[in-house]
Amino acid sequence: MVIRPYRAGDEAALVDLWNMAAPQDGINSWRFRQKILLDANFDPRGLLVAEEQGDLAGWLLALTRQLPMRGTELEEETGWITAFGVHPACRRRGIGTQLFDGAGDFFRDRGRNTVYFASYAPHYFLPGIDAEVYPAGYQLLQREGFRVLYSPVAMDKNLVGFTTGDDVREVSQRLSRQGYEIGALASSAIWPLLDFVAREFDADWLRAIREALAGGVPDGQILVARGPGASVAGFAMYGGYDGIGERFGPFGVARALRGTGLGKVLLYRTLEAMAQAGMHSAWFLWTGEQEPAGHLYRRAGFAVTRRFHVMVKDLKGGQGQ
Repeated sequence: MVIRPYRAGDEAALVDLWNMAAPQDGINSWRFRQKILLDANFDPRGLLVAEEQGDLAGWLLALTRQLPMRGTELEEETGWITAFGVHPACRRRGIGTQLFDGAGDFFRDRGRNTVYFASYAPHYFLPGIDAEVYPAGYQLLQREGFRVLYSPVAMDKNLVGFTTGDDVREVSQRLSRQGYEIGALASSAIWPLLDFVAREFDADWLRAIREALAGGVPDGQILVARGPGASVAGFAMYGGYDGIGERFGPFGVARALRGTGLGKVLLYRTLEAMAQAGMHSAWFLWTGEQEPAGHLYRRAGFAVTRRFHVMVKDLKGGQGQ
């Protein structure tokens, strides 16, 4: 068994291995190309593979930031592991441990002190480890010194027969009287929206909107809420990630306006637009179950479909913080 970096020509074998090791979260060659090879932070030395007699038995993807998300910040003490797996026929032979040892060397050589699984932007596959689907992977992370940082959930909603209730319409009418309106993104609103998101939210949301628009996502799939004076007050998007129409988000309203009902109306207006476009469901990968957004989604009929653990390890001490 040899642990080595990725080499050009490994792609098909890696996709096959990935789908054997993690069939519930399989990928295809297009996603491998888009989310790994074309990631500006990809370093072939961080894509480690376990090879035995010419066959691949395991892999691990380690990343450090080479392109800043905001300004010039490269998060120079931080690294990420976004995916790993071992072929089912090759498990219980220490391959996962060897891959993590190699990742540790990769990060230490680059002066990293903290490693996360798997809260990486822009190209995470899952928010964290799903301990129910991958109990052995969760146990391996724990043995390697990772601890749980927080536990987001994925949620889905069936849109078949979707209608907006009278309670939402009443809130919408009240906000309309106060000078708020919601409509599809117009060219004149692009820069105000980007400026709003940069001030109010994470840099990854700003990237997501830019890439969606540059990739041809129709303006009608981005709804913008504007308040008195036409200032941007919130937004919601669907179909912006990987061209998947039923994937909802990102979505948010200004901090000062949370609790006013604007988020509720914006959410229902977006779900209504998705249903009218013929979509049968809406889903997303990441929210805090007990946070206000999580409660809003539940009231709108979303149900938790998966739970994840974002995990972290302190390399200086070798153990979870």
